[in-house]
Amino acid sequence: MSRPRSLRRDLSLSLAAGIVLTWLLATLGAAWVVREEMDETFDSALQETAERLLPLALARDPGGAESRRIARAGEHAENLTWVVRDHDGTVLLWSQDAEPSTFAGATPSGFSTSESHRLYAVSDRSGRWTFAIAEPLANRREAVRETLVTFVTPLLLLLPLTLALVAWRTHAGLARLGDLSREVQGRDETDLRPLGTEALQVELLPLRDAVDRLMARLGRALATERSFTANAAHELRTPIAAALAQAQRLMAEAPEALQPRAARLEHELKRLARLSEKLLELSRAEGAGVLSDAPQDLAPILNFVIEDARNGREGYRLDCDVRPLAARMDPDAFAILARNLIENALLHGEGPVEVGLGEDGLCVRNGGPPVAPELLDRITLRFQRGSSPREGSGLGLAIAAGIARGAGWRLDLLSPAPGYADGFEARAIPPQVTST
Repeated sequence: MSRPRSLRRDLSLSLAAGIVLTWLLATLGAAWVVREEMDETFDSALQETAERLLPLALARDPGGAESRRIARAGEHAENLTWVVRDHDGTVLLWSQDAEPSTFAGATPSGFSTSESHRLYAVSDRSGRWTFAIAEPLANRREAVRETLVTFVTPLLLLLPLTLALVAWRTHAGLARLGDLSREVQGRDETDLRPLGTEALQVELLPLRDAVDRLMARLGRALATERSFTANAAHELRTPIAAALAQAQRLMAEAPEALQPRAARLEHELKRLARLSEKLLELSRAEGAGVLSDAPQDLAPILNFVIEDARNGREGYRLDCDVRPLAARMDPDAFAILARNLIENALLHGEGPVEVGLGEDGLCVRNGGPPVAPELLDRITLRFQRGSSPREGSGLGLAIAAGIARGAGWRLDLLSPAPGYADGFEARAIPPQVTST
């Protein structure tokens, strides 16, 4: 599966590509304009030079018996070379560096271009003499090239700075979007408060407001569901208790033949009472109120839960090591969490049940066959039961997970238990503690 695209990267790359493309087009346009303007300047200089040299060349009487080469004034090479022809095309005068190949053939009046030179030819008033002057095209190319290098070099030096500025401004411009994304990502399903990201750009305000409205609707829906669950469980407690009392009286008064059926009725009513109690705990776990205002020692709460569990039929299996742990969890919520983890271990585990509390949190470990990895991933869902043959409500671990999540704790379920070949271990880990 391909990696998700980054908005920051897409904006940076698109802006950088646009700047580079615009810069290249501007450079090409500037090169074309510079070349045209320089050609016009060189042509003007070539024409003016030819018209000024023509009278001087004719003053040297080009109609002599032999053709003559005019020596240059200094040791420098000539950029411009010229010749004087008569009306028959015979060369009578030429400059020191003039090459016959440059002026081979007839030179039309005005401007013309050969493979290597730009030429200009002009005749005197009598039409007897023609003056032709040539300039190497390499001179013009070199001038254009040096002009463009002078123009482009500063831009090349500024281009990395421009791209870095684009990347910085893109990152700064999307910083608020990153803050909004991290705030949403940092929320769990129990935190439905309005988003508090400030200084958002106007384009992000509708997104924040839409998320706030969605969370408000979700909060109302969850509140309705929890209220229904709590009210239903609460309303069922009285009729269930009454029915259980009638079933127990029926057992006492029924003939021996009806005793098994009355016992089964009592068993199902007790099961229904436990389920009602679990539904109330689930409503508490998925609601608010699992955090206390200040940290407090949870060890006395766990000791009370353990003492209550020891009075049960399987209480003798408990092996406890309780040390102080100060945490911001509501005592009632922690008691529900601990009771569900201990009840789950006593009901579905084998052998001793080890209960520990300390700086690393609450740990409950029991023996028994290992739980399959695929079952561990969904065992904290509502009414999801493991492979144990013992009968349970399927809500104990869901309640514990809900309370831990609401308090910012982490519930780790491990099987086999660390250091053992089998068994099951549940760890409720407070915030800022790393499990080992």
